Amino acid sequence: MKENKIQNPIEVTPYSVTMGIVMAIIFSAAAAYLGLKVGQVFEAAIPIAILAVGITGALGKKDGLHQNVIIQSIGACSGVVVAGAVFTLPAIYILGLEVNYWQMFFSSTLGGFLGILFLIPFRKYFVKEMDGKYPFPEATATTQVLVSGEGGGKSAKTLLVSGLIGGLYDFVVSTFGAWAETIGTTVMHWGTVVADKAKLVVKLNTGAAVLGLGYIVGLKYAFIICCGSFLVWLVIIPLMNLIWGGSIIDLMGTGVAQTISQMSPEQIFKDYARHIGIGGIATAGIIGIIKSSGVIKSAIGLAANEFKKKPGAAVESVERTQEDLPMKTVVWGVAFALLAVFAFFAFGGVVNSVWQALIGLVIVAVIAFLFTTVAANAIAIVGTNPVSGMTIMTLIITALVLVAAGLKGNAGMVASMVIGGVVCTALSTAGGLITDFKIGYWIGTTPKKQEAWKFVGVMVAAATVGGVMFILNRTYGFVGEGSLVAPQANAMAAVIQPLMNGGSAPWLLYGIGAVIAGLLTIFKVPALAFCLGMFIPMDLNLPLLVGGAIAWFVSTRSKDAAVNNARQEKGTLIASGFIAGGALMGVVSAILKFAGCEWFMAEWCEGPGEAIAILPYAAIIIYMIVASMKIDSKK
Repeated sequence: MKENKIQNPIEVTPYSVTMGIVMAIIFSAAAAYLGLKVGQVFEAAIPIAILAVGITGALGKKDGLHQNVIIQSIGACSGVVVAGAVFTLPAIYILGLEVNYWQMFFSSTLGGFLGILFLIPFRKYFVKEMDGKYPFPEATATTQVLVSGEGGGKSAKTLLVSGLIGGLYDFVVSTFGAWAETIGTTVMHWGTVVADKAKLVVKLNTGAAVLGLGYIVGLKYAFIICCGSFLVWLVIIPLMNLIWGGSIIDLMGTGVAQTISQMSPEQIFKDYARHIGIGGIATAGIIGIIKSSGVIKSAIGLAANEFKKKPGAAVESVERTQEDLPMKTVVWGVAFALLAVFAFFAFGGVVNSVWQALIGLVIVAVIAFLFTTVAANAIAIVGTNPVSGMTIMTLIITALVLVAAGLKGNAGMVASMVIGGVVCTALSTAGGLITDFKIGYWIGTTPKKQEAWKFVGVMVAAATVGGVMFILNRTYGFVGEGSLVAPQANAMAAVIQPLMNGGSAPWLLYGIGAVIAGLLTIFKVPALAFCLGMFIPMDLNLPLLVGGAIAWFVSTRSKDAAVNNARQEKGTLIASGFIAGGALMGVVSAILKFAGCEWFMAEWCEGPGEAIAILPYAAIIIYMIVASMKIDSKK
């Protein structure tokens, strides 16, 4: 994708800012509810881009493309801030403790600010120097939506048709349950027996959006990610059952009562194998930080040089499309944000002493800064931020340090969750921001303007999600019958409670993951991509391989390289349509569920529904291949 350069585009206007803020409010509320209901926070960037294109076009705005980038950039703060908040803060309620609105607001706001500030120095490295080396699936899809919507023609038509197909397909599955959303080997009797006895199961999500994501990720990275899944699901989980099947393994002191053989493969993954992936992600991240030390040193050096300049010295001319906020502003921003974090911890009822607040500050500063690049790398590769895995590791480190500092029990749990919420939001925001930067780079937006208005988007999203969580806790609660399940927050609570009451962390599993990441690095296999596959459930990884295989197939059938490239590009448009349609209809489905309009959700999906799902899934695969290859040398 080539950079689009316009000398002085219309970007920041009262219209684009107002629309961005409205989008941030609406999508923060929707994403917060969905995240607490089912544990999945949808990526808001694509639905917001679609709505921005439609509204801006209907109003006939001049230079709508660049205004739409600003709308999308501000509005997309909703998804990343929500992810940081709902994965951690509801755990405080789950543990039977209290957190007030302002604690939720400042946790999300300060974390978001740090995520923005820490990533700005790395923008050029990721979006310019590494251009073409990472797939950037979400950025690709969003850019296709914005550019095609503005330009019209055949590209817009292809995107619209594939968006309708992908959107209706995913809507029928998620809202009506016409067929199973996930198919697996357990659909057959022998598969159920094997899953029960050997703990061996293979699952695949049949969604159009995930298939499109796989196409853009490409075969190389999809294969590496799936290898991580295969290691966990086809080797580690069955091996655990074979060796320790009759044993009760309680690595965290949570009072586990079941033997390994009594657990389902999914439960073994959740309670044990997934932690290997977390250890691998953390280690791969540390290795990545060491490898990127030159980039980090360069970013720090750039900041230092800004302060060495004498007042009145000549300012070096920078191209508009590469103009960031002044590095002095970024450095002072980091300093003030960290000072605010310290004040929040010390005087906001988070910890009991200034010493403990200082410890919390160091944890936030070190982890958020170092793992910013890890979050950005993950988004650039697979479009999925492993923020929950990194947050679990942060919570464990925080809990151990706070216990050593004398803060344990209920007070320690609240402090750990709030500190974890700041880090989680920082990493989530950094990952989301790299997508916005890439979109801006391709379209030719001014990075400085994106960066400045991101702060507004974060504050609006934080204010909204804090209010939504407060209301939902009063209305539904997170514990008991009829409550919101908040699965990620429950997982965080399960991790933190034993640590604050004398328990331990699954260090053995983290260590195994660390060894795997080290060996992968030695053999020059991308460790982060592989370990992401170990952490993310297999049913979400296998479709990436299917999509990647389609991308390889359509781009290698002709002897004419130009035809192959054209087919690849058309396939990218179709895949982007699938992602956009699926994301938008996912929001619609969530709203309908919130309103109680779940209609006739089919209860037979676990039986015949899985077999039926094969046919429509095969149909969209065939459509993607045939439509992509409708290009020959004459065209």
